[in-house]
Amino acid sequence: MIDNIIENALKEDIGDGDHSSLSCVPENAKGHAKLIVKDDGILAGVELALKIFKKYDSSLVVNVFLNDGTKVKVGDIVFEVHGSSRSILATERLVLNFMQRMSGIATQTNKIVSLLDGCSTKLLDTRKTTPGIRYMEKWAVRIGGGHNHRFALYDMIMLKDNHIDYAGGVIPAIKRANEYLRETNKKLKIEVEVRNETELQEVLSIGMVDRIMLDNFTPDEIRKVLPIIPDNFEVEASGGITLETIRSYAETGVDFISVGALTHSFKSLDLSLKAYFE
Repeated sequence: MIDNIIENALKEDIGDGDHSSLSCVPENAKGHAKLIVKDDGILAGVELALKIFKKYDSSLVVNVFLNDGTKVKVGDIVFEVHGSSRSILATERLVLNFMQRMSGIATQTNKIVSLLDGCSTKLLDTRKTTPGIRYMEKWAVRIGGGHNHRFALYDMIMLKDNHIDYAGGVIPAIKRANEYLRETNKKLKIEVEVRNETELQEVLSIGMVDRIMLDNFTPDEIRKVLPIIPDNFEVEASGGITLETIRSYAETGVDFISVGALTHSFKSLDLSLKAYFE
């Protein structure tokens, strides 16, 4: 998946050639460049950058000074790359685009994880990602200290409000999901979203799911219903959770909190790849 993403990104950016470099940089020219940090935050995407350089030009030599997950500050040097000047120029923007976004996600994730310090609750991402590069964004969440929810539609059954409404209710949706797993012989976990205590009671009356998502419940509402949910169900809180309220949600004792903003509302970390001369 990573290789395919890199290949598509290179095709998108280079097309039939990097004509800026081809027109003025000698074919055999050798160059050096440093990746410089211009924001404080959590670094992410170094391992990916190495894959990009290797895939485009395996003769490029990269000396890494700071690894993924490192807390960085303005002026830090992440790595130096040496080799074909044309190759460095051709990969520069792709490396920066991925690393800036991944570092922004990792930084935001790390900030939110720190708000949960001392609680057992795990912070989850969602599928609210950029189409085509979800793997990179969920990778960045892990680097920042968060955890991945399902990757896509195929690796978990998640019965949300629209599924429930289309299926005719909570109980029909759960029954059909379990029948589907038996018929297809698939081993997938089932999560169901509940919007109120009535729907929660319906889930508890039938069981047959692995995780219950309490959607748009307040912390007080969660404290009220948690004692009636058996321990064999995982419990996730989601919806309407902000930086100001997330600690109060975690203190309820829920197993997971999912936050779409990890991957859809972040600020990229400013990074720059600059040529230098020895």
